[in-house]
Amino acid sequence: MIDYNDRRFRPVQNTANGETSPDTIFHYKQEGPVLSSTYAGGRIRIGHLIALVDAEGRIDMRYHQINDKGELMTGTCTSVPEVLPNGKIRLHERWQWTSGDRTSGSSVLEEI
Repeated sequence: MIDYNDRRFRPVQNTANGETSPDTIFHYKQEGPVLSSTYAGGRIRIGHLIALVDAEGRIDMRYHQINDKGELMTGTCTSVPEVLPNGKIRLHERWQWTSGDRTSGSSVLEEI
């Protein structure tokens, strides 16, 4: 299992219907398979996620956030890790809104 505890991530790619950007910083906390994060920046005033991490480091999460329009948005996401040559982690994500237009998208986050 990958240990995500106390790692920080920043989006480097996102589809147009997403709200995160390179200005959004995620700070992960992990105890065993339980992962959580607080995040903010860019269009996100504040966000939280909770997740489970499997033996291969894949993340199954649920998130909620308040955007810069004052809207409460919710969604689900699965992340697949890639360990880079420098030892940092890149996350390949597929997500879907469970609020708003309920569309889906993809994003890539990299450890900073």
